[in-house]
Amino acid sequence: MNNLTNLKLFEISQNYLTGHLPQQVCHGGVLENFTADNNYFTGPLPKSLKNCTSLYRLRLEHNQLTGNISEDLGILYLNLNYLDLSGNKLIGELSSEWGQCHNLTSLRLSNNNISGEIPSELGKATQLRVCDLSSNHLTGDIPKELGQLTFLFNLTLNDNHLSGSIPPELEMLSALAGLNLAANNLNGSIPRWLRKFKTLLEINLSANGFSGRIPYEVGSFSFLEVLDLSNNLLIGKIPEQVGNLKSLEKLNLSHNKLFGRIPSTFDGMLSLTSVDISYNQLEGPLPHIKAFREASFEALVNNKGFCGNITGLESCSSNLNHNVDQKNKSIIVSATLVPISFTLLLVSIVYGILYFSQRREKHTENSPQVVVSDNLFAVCNYDGKMMYENIVEATEEFDSKYCIGVGGYGSVYKAQLSNGQMVAVKRLHQLSEDGLADRKAFNSEIQALTEIRHRNILKLHGFCSHPRHSLLVYEFLEGGSLEKILKSDEKATEFDWKKRVNVVKGLANAVSYMHHDCSPPIVHRDISSNNILLDSDYVAHVADFGAARILKPDSSNWTPFEGTFGYSAPELAYTMQVNEKCDVFSFGAVTLETLMGRHPGDLISFISSSFSSLSPSCSSSSALGHVLLKDLLDQRLPSPRRQTAAELVSIVKVASHCLHASPQSRPSMQQVSQELSDRNPPSLVLFHTITLSQLLDSSSYTS
Repeated sequence: MNNLTNLKLFEISQNYLTGHLPQQVCHGGVLENFTADNNYFTGPLPKSLKNCTSLYRLRLEHNQLTGNISEDLGILYLNLNYLDLSGNKLIGELSSEWGQCHNLTSLRLSNNNISGEIPSELGKATQLRVCDLSSNHLTGDIPKELGQLTFLFNLTLNDNHLSGSIPPELEMLSALAGLNLAANNLNGSIPRWLRKFKTLLEINLSANGFSGRIPYEVGSFSFLEVLDLSNNLLIGKIPEQVGNLKSLEKLNLSHNKLFGRIPSTFDGMLSLTSVDISYNQLEGPLPHIKAFREASFEALVNNKGFCGNITGLESCSSNLNHNVDQKNKSIIVSATLVPISFTLLLVSIVYGILYFSQRREKHTENSPQVVVSDNLFAVCNYDGKMMYENIVEATEEFDSKYCIGVGGYGSVYKAQLSNGQMVAVKRLHQLSEDGLADRKAFNSEIQALTEIRHRNILKLHGFCSHPRHSLLVYEFLEGGSLEKILKSDEKATEFDWKKRVNVVKGLANAVSYMHHDCSPPIVHRDISSNNILLDSDYVAHVADFGAARILKPDSSNWTPFEGTFGYSAPELAYTMQVNEKCDVFSFGAVTLETLMGRHPGDLISFISSSFSSLSPSCSSSSALGHVLLKDLLDQRLPSPRRQTAAELVSIVKVASHCLHASPQSRPSMQQVSQELSDRNPPSLVLFHTITLSQLLDSSSYTS
């Protein structure tokens, strides 16, 4: 195959061939079409390509070819019409000579390792229709000369290192249908002249540094199907003109600084199938269209608060329609009083700290030295420096070999102190320069755990606040997290049904205690299998109170989203108002995971919708609903017998009601705890024959 000569056509595409391409494929100098795409060819580009002056079509995409594009394709292909070398391992820089390929209509070099700048001479290839240079290492500005490519309908430059702003000369690309500049370092504002692109089908400017407001001109694209402006620095309100995009199917405005309400014009966007507006400061009613009704939790999370006629949302209160003057008046009053109040509070706190510090120093000077007892932490609050130095020494300055886990707020280390006591030390992450995020999590955990004592809640021994590290010191539990046990086949087989039932009951008792026996109540907000720790006797302990919230009766308890996806209640995607029913939902998810041996996944949404009259199509008629209950349980364990089997039926039923889509329809954790301690479980015969749908259709949970 290496001696091919005088060929005009060489085509071996999509044949899963391996090896090297023939190096003398263009030996006769008459080759016109060289196509070997979608194979497994490796090695260099054919050296004879330099002599193919008659070549008009070259397709070698999706192989594993190597070579330097600057050297191996440095010759002018005056007749070249189509070039596709994407999906290979080519290096080098783009030559300025490509601009002299006046017949070139398609230039595709994506997914290689091409570097350097885009040559301005490329603007002379005036017949170019498609230019795809994405997923390379290109740098510099977008050449303004590309505005000369008036026939261009697809410009794809995403996933490079391009900088600067979008050159205004590009407004001459009136035929453009696709513009993808995502994942670069572009900045400036989104050009208003984009409205001239009447034929645009897709705009993707995501993951850049664009700032300013979304121009209302984006609403002029009659045929636009995809609009992605996510992960930028955009501010202001969403223009109501965006609702004029009647053909739009995908909209992503997430991870910006947008605020205000979603325009009412969105109610007419009936073609919209996918939406993501997460991580902004949006609030108010959600549009009552399919895209928003079926939006995932992640697509709406971390906003100021939503409402509407959607399952899991509170109805929008009548005061939302108060006149603008009254609203502005409230804002002015709040803007005046809040800073003043905060300043006074801060001054009081600083004064209090200084006052008590002076008293402590005087008391220390006049008191005898405290002697360390068998329990080192009996004196931790009096000699924090000693405890800190002890921990640093025990962990060898927090060496990674002592790290036993990493969470959202910090890393956990195992440490044996000088008195032989084994503890778990959480060192909080440094999330920001001023440490405010660390301090908030640190204070939340201390405030929650110093007020509560329960057999199923991890015990806090003490804490250290040090300029370098903020530390929380807990009892050490040998069993590890519930998540790790379930992921290990060896540990999971030892984790039998009786132990799993006791873990669920212990978890229910702990959360019930936090909700109903603490005053004011404490909401954990991040109950997951990773935050349930077991001791050597498989007794469950709720841990990681960094996201905990103490409910105040005189407060609305609004807060940014905290928690773990897959365990968080669905209503948190729409409203950030915290209450106990968020923990109830998480308890249901963890309970099913404990019995199934894996995360329930889609089973959660099936169960949630099965209770909802708004979703009859998701009722027990679903194929998922006819699965036998016994087949959902962890198959690594033998089938449960007698009393245990009956208890599992009861637990699955209770957990399912905890997953109700409507927070008001979920039981309280006090009811759950009492139900699980009931000594009258259902008939044993049910276990081997009952399906999930039969369980859900049985008598409802009694409050």
